[in-house]
Amino acid sequence: MFNLLQRFSDWLIFSVLGVSAESHLGQALTFFVYDTAKILILLFLITILMGIVNSYFPIDRIRNFLSRNKLYGTQYLMASTFGAITPFCSCSSVPLFIGFVKGGIPLGVTFAFLITSPLVNEVAVAVFLGTFGFKATIVYVISGILLGVISGMILGRMKLEPMLTDWVRKVWEQAKAEQADFEMGKVSFMGRLPVIIREALGIVKGVVVYVLMGIAIGAAMHGYVPEGFFEEYIGNDTWYAVPLAVLLGVPMYANAAGIIPVIQVMVAKGIPIGTSLAFMMAVVGLSIPEATLLRKVMTTRLVLIFFSVVATCIMISGYLFNFIL
Repeated sequence: MFNLLQRFSDWLIFSVLGVSAESHLGQALTFFVYDTAKILILLFLITILMGIVNSYFPIDRIRNFLSRNKLYGTQYLMASTFGAITPFCSCSSVPLFIGFVKGGIPLGVTFAFLITSPLVNEVAVAVFLGTFGFKATIVYVISGILLGVISGMILGRMKLEPMLTDWVRKVWEQAKAEQADFEMGKVSFMGRLPVIIREALGIVKGVVVYVLMGIAIGAAMHGYVPEGFFEEYIGNDTWYAVPLAVLLGVPMYANAAGIIPVIQVMVAKGIPIGTSLAFMMAVVGLSIPEATLLRKVMTTRLVLIFFSVVATCIMISGYLFNFIL
């Protein structure tokens, strides 16, 4: 599906509109069309899937299972590992995040998935292995999963549920009420299916403005940020290079597979690998487009807390990478 969307985006922008594929405008427009369509389709399909899951599995039982003290830590590892095997960028992970919140999954566990999903995926691992070798790849995968686990635990301990928006609470309460009707036999599955589809369309409609705003920002950065711009500022092997790499990476927007070749060039030019990876993790794990999407489900304060915790963990990882590798 993603390949078809990419070909459609290229055809629309380069062939129909006649914009040059080599121009900044062409790169920005095809990025905007592709990512907007991808995220809206993902959100629609995932919301339908979560609606079906919610119809058959009690929300309270799932939530209680993941919240048991005897399993503390395991649920974060499970969510982070699931994030590692899903090939999503930071914005593409948001639809699943919404689905998890709708399903009543604890917020800290949901954050563990949201953090790891863009950082680690099978495509990035393959590219990383061919670029940096086995040792660096193992450190990259383990650190990405642990980053999700530790950040999720920290955020879970902070009891941030009151900082979710009223829109999320309404979606969750509606899901609980509809599930109760289904379990009592008031509504059959086939009777629920049209409702699930309408809910999915309603959720897509509710976030489409945020999607368009976020992807537009990402597209502008993708098409117009000059090559080598960031290398100029984080090339020095100083104590502040890692924090600066993270700060410069946050405004960017790309997936792990797309940014790894850039990291290879940075390392080849003498930038420490830990500093380069901190930049990569900030680019794929935190982004302004992601923040724009998350603003639909979180208050501004919660978005800032989330970004601050993850950015701090990424900086620590960068310093560790520089020390180990």
